[in-house]
Amino acid sequence: MSDAMTMVRRNFRHTQRNPGAIIMTIGLPVVLLLLFVGVFGGALQAGSRSGTDYINYVVAGVLLMTVGYGATTTALAVNRDVTTGVIARFRTMAISRASVLTGHVVGSTVRTLLSAVLVVLVAFALGLRVHGGPLGWLAAAGLLALLTIAMTWLGVAAGLSAKTAEGVAPFTLVIQLLPFLSSAFVPPESMTGAVRWFAAHEPFTPIIDTLRGLLLGTSVGDRWLVAVGWCLVLALLGYVWARALFRRDPNR
Repeated sequence: MSDAMTMVRRNFRHTQRNPGAIIMTIGLPVVLLLLFVGVFGGALQAGSRSGTDYINYVVAGVLLMTVGYGATTTALAVNRDVTTGVIARFRTMAISRASVLTGHVVGSTVRTLLSAVLVVLVAFALGLRVHGGPLGWLAAAGLLALLTIAMTWLGVAAGLSAKTAEGVAPFTLVIQLLPFLSSAFVPPESMTGAVRWFAAHEPFTPIIDTLRGLLLGTSVGDRWLVAVGWCLVLALLGYVWARALFRRDPNR
């Protein structure tokens, strides 16, 4: 635990010295929210057919994008540690190997959740009106934290597996593209053909729908089970993948 806390402090100090990471994780989601509400909101409101203000509909999707940006930043940070030899140096030190990855995961999770809080505050300023109640908000926060941990572990694994910073690009592309092919910005019912089917069955859609229902106080049915299930699967996949990559012999 002592080694892990040392790595967490290291992660926070790197964040303070890296304005790009702060902008990517904290500033960009707010810009995205302002863009969709202020620029595209009027047109997309007609397409959403949700019966509510568009800010109420879109905030859950922007929160998921916030998590995605945080995971991308983590992937780049881990890859930088690998390619500059920092990970190799850590392997020779008398520290817990698990603490190296834990520092990245904890630091990124805290940073991403703070960004999510900022997004919600800006959404309130733009007119967000919620009726989920304290329990609904607590459940939404728990689901968002679980999703953040899952995506962060996937980001750690992607950073370890890439040979260069450019090698992280496929992970970044998938994480940033999938929300647009989900219920984040318009309902899947308004889409056509194969895109509609994909949007209805991809992992992010039940997570977004559950977040939206918990925040707005609408029924989520049994979709929360699917959402939590996907988060647990992604977290387990990322954790196992990252630990396997970290344990491999770099000289092979």
